[in-house]
Amino acid sequence: MDERSVRRLLEALSLGDVDVEECLSRLRTLPFEDLGFAKIDHHRGIRCGFPEVIFCQGKSTGQVLAIAEKLVERGSNLLATRACDEVRSGLAEMFADADVNHAARTVTLIRQPPPQPPGIVAVICAGTSDLPVAEEARVTAEAMGSRTMTVYDAGVAGIHRLLAHAEALQRANVLVVAAGMEGALASVVGGLVDKPVVAVPTSVGYGASFGGLAPLLTMLNSCAAGVSVVNIDNGFGAGYMAALINRVNLPCEDVP
Repeated sequence: MDERSVRRLLEALSLGDVDVEECLSRLRTLPFEDLGFAKIDHHRGIRCGFPEVIFCQGKSTGQVLAIAEKLVERGSNLLATRACDEVRSGLAEMFADADVNHAARTVTLIRQPPPQPPGIVAVICAGTSDLPVAEEARVTAEAMGSRTMTVYDAGVAGIHRLLAHAEALQRANVLVVAAGMEGALASVVGGLVDKPVVAVPTSVGYGASFGGLAPLLTMLNSCAAGVSVVNIDNGFGAGYMAALINRVNLPCEDVP
């Protein structure tokens, strides 16, 4: 449930379209609903502008499905991340109109489209091996209402592939850069644009990359100003941050 849902409910109450008992029934599970194994934060959409996201890794399929069912019952949009094959199949069966992204390991169900900022979030990745993280970022940003553009497989080993899109990248409002190996792509992009860059180190690379630690340190030590860094493989965190930055362009009355 988000602010717009609460406003509509209260307006319906004031017009007599719903009675007090029905209104109380819909609000009863705020701020959270206790399922025993999880306390679902139905208030988060009002508080933070986007409903609780299900991080599926480590949860059983039954637990994920139960959480998803309760979120959707209360009118929330659904974003499930790090969903294994079994969880993705279960969610797709439960919600026939859900969008399943196998590369990103995400499932989304947008019943109430959020306000769309005028700016664009650009998502860039160094290599095809970085696609799962980049796609997780793209799906997240789009679920939060942002329009996106993508430039994939444009790493520094063939930098002409990135420079071919330089003009388009400069038009973006915020950029997400996912890269493994040495992680230099974020610094290169940061040196080309005058917008915020959210860098995502990935765990792609040979032994000395230490599961993403090498690109993490490279990105943290970027000589390009305007580059911030999220954790290793955290495409969700990068997409979420980019969408929040992009919302700066929303008129105040449209901010959730």
